[in-house]
Amino acid sequence: MSGPTVKILLVDDDADDYVMTRDLLLEIESGSFQLDWVSSYEDGRKQVEQQNHDLYLVDHQLGAGTGLELLRESIAGGCRAPVILLTGLQERALDVEAMKAGAADYLVKGRIDAQLLERSIRYALERRRAEEALRKSEQRYALAVQGANDGLWDWNLKTDQIYFSPRWNSMLGFAEEESRGRPEDWFHRVHPEDWAALRSEIARHLEGGAPHFENEHRMQHRDGGFRWMLSRGRAVLDARGRPTRMAGSLTDVSKRKAVEERLLHDAFHDALTGLFNRELFLERLERAAERTRRTRELFAVLFLDLDRFKVLNDSLGHAIGDQLLVVLGQRLASCLRPTDTIARHGGDEFTILLEDCGAAMAATRVAERIQEELALPFRLGSHEVFSTASIGIALSTSGYDRAGDLLRDADTAMYRAKALGRARYEMFDREMHSRAVALLRLENDLRRAVERQEFHLCYQPIVWLETGRVAGLEALVRWRHPQRGVVLPAEFIRVTEETGLIEPLGHWILQEACRQIGVWQRQFPAEPALSMSVNCSGKQFMQPDLIRHVEQVLEQTGVDGSCLGLEITESVIMENAESAIALLLQLRARRVRLHIDDFGTGYSSLNSLRTLPVDTLKIDRSFVSGLGQVGQSREIVRAIVTLAHTMGMEVVAEGVETEEQLAELRALGCEYGQGYLFARPMEPEAAAAWLADCVLTAEVRW
Repeated sequence: MSGPTVKILLVDDDADDYVMTRDLLLEIESGSFQLDWVSSYEDGRKQVEQQNHDLYLVDHQLGAGTGLELLRESIAGGCRAPVILLTGLQERALDVEAMKAGAADYLVKGRIDAQLLERSIRYALERRRAEEALRKSEQRYALAVQGANDGLWDWNLKTDQIYFSPRWNSMLGFAEEESRGRPEDWFHRVHPEDWAALRSEIARHLEGGAPHFENEHRMQHRDGGFRWMLSRGRAVLDARGRPTRMAGSLTDVSKRKAVEERLLHDAFHDALTGLFNRELFLERLERAAERTRRTRELFAVLFLDLDRFKVLNDSLGHAIGDQLLVVLGQRLASCLRPTDTIARHGGDEFTILLEDCGAAMAATRVAERIQEELALPFRLGSHEVFSTASIGIALSTSGYDRAGDLLRDADTAMYRAKALGRARYEMFDREMHSRAVALLRLENDLRRAVERQEFHLCYQPIVWLETGRVAGLEALVRWRHPQRGVVLPAEFIRVTEETGLIEPLGHWILQEACRQIGVWQRQFPAEPALSMSVNCSGKQFMQPDLIRHVEQVLEQTGVDGSCLGLEITESVIMENAESAIALLLQLRARRVRLHIDDFGTGYSSLNSLRTLPVDTLKIDRSFVSGLGQVGQSREIVRAIVTLAHTMGMEVVAEGVETEEQLAELRALGCEYGQGYLFARPMEPEAAAAWLADCVLTAEVRW
């Protein structure tokens, strides 16, 4: 026994016993003791009340009272120090009574030596420390149970009894006294569709197939509705490795599940019209093509584009244009069978899949029915609007290797309909060379553009919404065509990917963007330093030398990897999630920041998203533009911001154009914004002047 001095009080009316006890304590070399002595019952009681000692040695015979009485009185008074009762030889029968009263030990005078006394004192103190630790642990556990937001459960597998904490019961609307402590209190409330999976997960853990138990299931609330619950736990094993108990927690995850379901719905549906989106349409199209290879059933694709939709938007505003798209989607759906598929392809473009259509005439009849429906006026608020559409039709009779080729040919036929006067439909045939010729011409122009260095970069700022300071810029490529003037990337990026020109172009964009941000970092030092975001196309992202090229550019330009952000669309990542994650991890190892661009507009796997090493989600401008208007844009943006923050990501909102949108984004906790409200994409010289102005004013002015 070692450590600090042990303060001991001897309560004994015999001075010889005091001397003997003192000498025995002096013989004990393994500890340090301070022995105090009182000789009466009353003095002993007063000392015990003060609780100034670590241990009490109490003689049973004390004149006015007995040591047993003093023991009971001290315990009743809240004394926590151990009491060792001392008796004479003729009083040995008191041992059981003393221990029942709470004595730490029982020693017979005349039989006590230093070794026995040391062992008795050590045992008493260690036992008291253990009891005190247990008491505090139980207090902490009781407080944790009372204060925990999760419900707690403890299942005795031998007796089949379960303890449910008060919170566990209250989460389901039940009072604590209504719980019978049986498994049925839990399992009989589980939704029938979830019971089998729950039972399987519990059994798998108890049989050693999983290190812990975890399952999400629905449980019936007292109000009759169901709540999504996450239950987690672990088993306690005996010496033979058999489970004897299982304890865990229950968490209400209904809000998270609702967000996930909403985001999952949004991932497959167009936010404006509620129709399927492009990605899901392509998936349906691929399945139809696969069936056709087996069954030879004929199907058709219709590609529809509104005529002069931009004129309507410019004259009546985007709100009326959006209303038109919603009503148009409803009218198109009314012209189709339940087995057909309609999707909003993007903008004012819609695609329709007619499965098992039998013959070309069936597809043309649908196109004619659509034209008749569009001939009727659209009543949008106080406006009466007329609209027509150009429709391209492609049949599955041409032996396509890829389903997307059929969509491409329907698109080609639609442009042919527009060229022939709009408000009509055209059937694709192999004589349509106009698109092929145009693509060939564009490809040749692009090859010359790379050789002649006709490409240049513009830069659009990204702003910290909370402080109004510049966080960085995004590099946007432009093509100065000798005849056509400035050409935006939407017109040529896809062709560069198809022809392989994306590799030299992408390398140049990354090199030039990093060179430029290096110049601006030296010219406009800031903490943290200005960053540069660069778009990375699908083909460029999957190039085997991407990592090597990024390393070379960072080394050559002297830019730190943390100042470079690569923007990749979610559809590119989800096309091959496993390979994408491996590549993202390599980029993360170089400190390069990774952004998911246009989040919410394509196919999203929430399961995969959880595992992606991504720093930032960029909210597509289509959601931002709806802020402050009637619709679900605010809830969609809120859901994306919440999801990003839950996964440790930051958020950039694209297309911020109004003060109202800015206020909404700030209120929702969005970190960054980018859009015309702050600045349009600028040439390098204009961007430098803009940055200099921001440095002088210490914030962005708009």
